[in-house]
Amino acid sequence: QVQLVESGGGLVQPGGSLRLSCAASGINFSIYTMGWYRQAPGKQRELVADITRSSNTNYADPAKGRFTISTDNAKNTVYLQMNSLKPEDTAVYYCNARWATTRHWGQGTQVTVSS
Repeated sequence: QVQLVESGGGLVQPGGSLRLSCAASGINFSIYTMGWYRQAPGKQRELVADITRSSNTNYADPAKGRFTISTDNAKNTVYLQMNSLKPEDTAVYYCNARWATTRHWGQGTQVTVSS
């Protein structure tokens, strides 16, 4: 049974930081591309960042220079360090595991950036 469990969301003031974690189980973590997506109210889900099994990273433009994606293969966990947060970063953030045509999603964690 595949499980992706996100944590670390919450309420933060503009300019603040959060680190999201996603613990994976039931998959061969080391072969998957792991990613973070987000969905704001009334908008489509969009890619934030992903990282391949070779540790190649890819960031959407809004995340470049502010967010960092990383993995800990020993813990089967992917992280998203988010700095300099803005109100427009407010969304539900989802963890994603991708390999070939296989996709798995977490349940999401809410991030709210507000003063």
